[in-house]
Amino acid sequence: MTGPTEPDEKPADPAPNDSDDDSVVSSEDSSEDSAKPEKKGGAVREFAILVSIALVLYYVMLTFVARPYLIPSESMEPTLHGCAGCTGDRIMVDKLTYRFTSPEPGDVVVFKGPPNWNLNYRSIRSDNPAIRWVQNALSFVGFVPPDENDLVKRIIAVGGQTVECRATTGLTVDGKRLDEPYLDPETMNADPAIYPCLGREFGPVKVPEDRVWVMGDNRTHSADSRAHCSSNPEDAQKGLICTGDPEAGTVPVDNVIGKARFIAWPPSRWGGIGSVNPQT
Repeated sequence: MTGPTEPDEKPADPAPNDSDDDSVVSSEDSSEDSAKPEKKGGAVREFAILVSIALVLYYVMLTFVARPYLIPSESMEPTLHGCAGCTGDRIMVDKLTYRFTSPEPGDVVVFKGPPNWNLNYRSIRSDNPAIRWVQNALSFVGFVPPDENDLVKRIIAVGGQTVECRATTGLTVDGKRLDEPYLDPETMNADPAIYPCLGREFGPVKVPEDRVWVMGDNRTHSADSRAHCSSNPEDAQKGLICTGDPEAGTVPVDNVIGKARFIAWPPSRWGGIGSVNPQT
């Protein structure tokens, strides 16, 4: 005889291990999905921090160590190239040296023009407020020149020295004629051997302490200390200039921004800027 029919067996429950594996995979997928935006956000924050640090370091360098300057005129030819309305040499100016030493004769320096040197200065900023804001922002990090009358000249005499020029003796400091190999007759369209003063006779001017007397290497095309000095009326009538207040034509040492070290641009002009002391 046939025995009673056994009831159908129930399907076996999934193995606990299988269920655990499924739950583990599910939780890993969830954590990976949630980590992706966090990683993206972290990368953006890191990039922003790095950019901020770079800008701060760059600003510190521009303020205390060195910064680029564009030569806008031909007053320092042929040492430095520049011209009105064109792109001249871009030089790097060392702002650190004069924190420990004083400017010396022969140094090529960038300085802020004293008040009486700024009478004809015109702002280089746009009249458009939006463009002016961008210019000021770029100036903050050194990509645009500051809206200031920053000039570049060579120091000829320092505080306590007397500078003078006569057709018979040439340019002298403390009575000693200067040797200026950086002057180029072709550039100036004048030969210093024939026209020693390369302009009007001047002085004597005793440079006050903590001030310097500066002149451009392109002596016949430079509005330098000679152009800003004061003269006694009776001397001016005789064609002699710079015999009045010695402070008018001199520059305070505190106005000196730094020493021009080398030409950074264009590449064809790369090289150091020599400090030739004309008094030795």
